[in-house]
Amino acid sequence: MVRNIRQYWVLMHRYVGLSMAVFLVVAGVTGSIITFYRPLDRAINPDLYKIKPANIEGKAIDPVVLREQLQAKYPTIQIGWVPLQPVDHDAVIYTAEPKINLQTGKPYVLGYNQLFVNPYTGNVQGVRTLGDLSEGAKNLIPFIYQLHQELALGVVGKYLMGIIAVLWTVDCFVGAYLTFPRKTRNQRESKSLAKQLLTWIRRWQPAWKVRIKPTNPHKINFDLHHAGGLWMWAMLLVLAWSSVALNLNREVYSPVMNLFFEMQDARSKMPKLSQPNNNPQLSYADARTIALHYLNTPNPHKLTQIEPLGMSYIPQVGLYHYRFVSNQDIHSSRGNTRMYIDANTGEVMNIYIPVGKASGDTVTTWIRALHMADLWGLPFKVFVSLMGVVVVMLSVTGVYLWWKKRKARLKYSSKVLAN
Repeated sequence: MVRNIRQYWVLMHRYVGLSMAVFLVVAGVTGSIITFYRPLDRAINPDLYKIKPANIEGKAIDPVVLREQLQAKYPTIQIGWVPLQPVDHDAVIYTAEPKINLQTGKPYVLGYNQLFVNPYTGNVQGVRTLGDLSEGAKNLIPFIYQLHQELALGVVGKYLMGIIAVLWTVDCFVGAYLTFPRKTRNQRESKSLAKQLLTWIRRWQPAWKVRIKPTNPHKINFDLHHAGGLWMWAMLLVLAWSSVALNLNREVYSPVMNLFFEMQDARSKMPKLSQPNNNPQLSYADARTIALHYLNTPNPHKLTQIEPLGMSYIPQVGLYHYRFVSNQDIHSSRGNTRMYIDANTGEVMNIYIPVGKASGDTVTTWIRALHMADLWGLPFKVFVSLMGVVVVMLSVTGVYLWWKKRKARLKYSSKVLAN
């Protein structure tokens, strides 16, 4: 029976922590690895990524033109997203979906969904089905990424990890509260708020320390769990809440953020089509020209482009989506400024500005970039990778502390029954 409110939170922290432990260990281990996704994947798959020096002649083919060439060469595939970032002697990666076979009404069977294309020759130098381990080591890092994101279980895994992220977010606050010292009688009787606060801070200080005593593993684990959680609390909260954004954006994250912050709704100005527009009047090249003209002339948002990232066509709403790093972005490699262009009229329908326009979107942009280690170069990537180790440590020490207490309770119960 719960005797007081603090004991209630203790029980909640204990059992929520136990329910999350395995998932957080998986997320922590895989997160430490995929922080270096691209260099690791490239090291394992040099045949997919590397272009032979003999093939590097002249200028690379325009990515939009390269898409058209691939569509003509492989008529059963549909390429939506076109990467526009300049290449540095690496293959350009295109994601392919199967077209519908008009004779059978079913999608063509491709046997792959990623193409690695030489941007100088237009030749496909390798393909793979992203995350399919049956293809061997070339899918190892993508598989680890899928484990991290959705336990490699697709939509079900994504929702499951989203629920874990919600519990983790709540538990961050519960865990911090449980490190707070209880008020003493002297504090309650003191009339000076300053003295109460000073005493409270002084009594809270031990919670931030780790006592290194090899002969007492219980105390070491207790201190690592409490102090580790406190020292890394802010980043742990960022990882937890951004995980909710990545897995349960519409279901949980956006509704909660809308209660406290202003947020843009990029979908509000999208047309509602009765059926997908699969034959737009404007091409990818036309849409890109419109986007660049808009950005290179004075515009209401005072936007300029720092680096293009990519573009795609969304037939369900009949819009081109042009994504780039702008002067109103955080200048990461995953910049998130977006422009939506009507595929028939060429009208710029909406622009999503990640930083500065709406406070909620600014917060979202920052926590996502922090989660993905997309800021401040290699030192921060190393830090985020080590945060994965911290998450594992907190989960393991939490289970250890529960097991020790349970063992002690069972021993005590057996003695009481024996007497």
